[in-house]
Amino acid sequence: MANCIRCGRQLPGFTFGKKICQWCVQHEAYQRGEIVEDAKQPVMRTPWVRRGESTISLTQIIFGINAAVFLGMALSGSTIMEFSTQETILWGANWGPLTLSGEWWRLLTCVFVHGGIIHIAFNMWCLWNLGALSESLYGRWVYASVYLLCGIGASLASIAWHPGTPSVGASGAIFGLAGALIAAFKLGEFSVPRSALSGTLRSLAMFVIYNLIFGQVIGTTDNAAHVGGLVTGLILGALIALIAPQHDHDMRRIAIFIGMTVLLAGAAVGLARYHGLPLRLGRAANFMEGHQPGRAIAHLEKMVKQRPNFLPAHFDLAQAYFNQGEYARAETELKRVLDLQPKHAGARALLGMVYLNQNRPQDAKDTFTQLLAQGPNNAEGHYGLGLALAAENNHQAAIEEYKTPARLDPQAAGIDYDLGVSYAKLKMYDDAVAAFLKERQNGDNQELETALADAYQAKGLTQQAQEARSKATQFQDREANR
Repeated sequence: MANCIRCGRQLPGFTFGKKICQWCVQHEAYQRGEIVEDAKQPVMRTPWVRRGESTISLTQIIFGINAAVFLGMALSGSTIMEFSTQETILWGANWGPLTLSGEWWRLLTCVFVHGGIIHIAFNMWCLWNLGALSESLYGRWVYASVYLLCGIGASLASIAWHPGTPSVGASGAIFGLAGALIAAFKLGEFSVPRSALSGTLRSLAMFVIYNLIFGQVIGTTDNAAHVGGLVTGLILGALIALIAPQHDHDMRRIAIFIGMTVLLAGAAVGLARYHGLPLRLGRAANFMEGHQPGRAIAHLEKMVKQRPNFLPAHFDLAQAYFNQGEYARAETELKRVLDLQPKHAGARALLGMVYLNQNRPQDAKDTFTQLLAQGPNNAEGHYGLGLALAAENNHQAAIEEYKTPARLDPQAAGIDYDLGVSYAKLKMYDDAVAAFLKERQNGDNQELETALADAYQAKGLTQQAQEARSKATQFQDREANR
């Protein structure tokens, strides 16, 4: 059925081209003074007032989806007050390293994910009011299109501004609804009484201004998403009001939405090209943190194949190979890094560790010596050289090398343990015990307690040795029960 071009009310069937409803005809006649003041005005539902329909509205459906997602997160998470970053990413947060490397669905799923109970409560309260007004004015499919496109626009603005920070929430889409309504009301798309129009515009303007200022003050609110959603909504609202103001202009409105979709898609491609490679490294790191080394390696292998000279990808791939014990592959990647950048200290240090794990102490010594030639105070270089010397049973020289990184980086884990091992090899048990006890301050484990027990036993301190062995057994049992 057609709608009135004045107020948007639905016209009855068989109107044969009439575009103005009976209410507007009589209202305009009254304004011209053609009818008496006490003439009865026909009762018709007003489009700017929420209708008491028995069917479930689209706003209620969107509300329900948000609530369902939040309930799922609450049941699987530890607290409803504030979910962790990893939890939000798992449920579809918009995060540059994942979104811009192919998981484009996150631009939309993040609109239905929230960070905690207060976050969703405030957003759903705003949605309930603005959504109901938007749905009654636009109708379901236009309202849905505006909401979703504004959500995507907000998500793109968010990763453009801070690509490395995960973003969630419906507020960007809600700001889009506010922008669309402001543009539509200002451009006269809806025939709303002046009193209702001025009050609605003031409320919308206050909503936008207050939330932008509040978001800037508290610092944790994603104002980039708010602005992105607002601008998208303003553009859509203006285009609909100017090009397709009538409810039967379906094809024009579809064309507007297609055009906006193409524009947003172009922006997404541009962002992927601008931020792409560095953020894709973040995706590999996320796989490693999620204990998915196979996916991380496959992702990095694809990157180095696409960009053979992209040094960070080669280095990260070498680290991933090293962590998986694939030392030959790690060696190949590290040599590629050094070909691209001969003074890459991290690659040379890791290459030395690769040689040590391949039982090639002389190659390791040469590599760490080259590293120290680049920087005499390089802690990793001295530590690695000490490990290489210890592997050749030159423990006295190893101890001298260990002392330098212990001085340069006293909090570094592992140095005092290896220092203690070399002391024990030279039967300097007092120094060995002191080194092992110092290492305890950086973290305890089965290997450390076993070495400490052996040193105590060598000194004849049987009780202390038993206590250390008991701790080592406890660590072993914990590992077995994991």
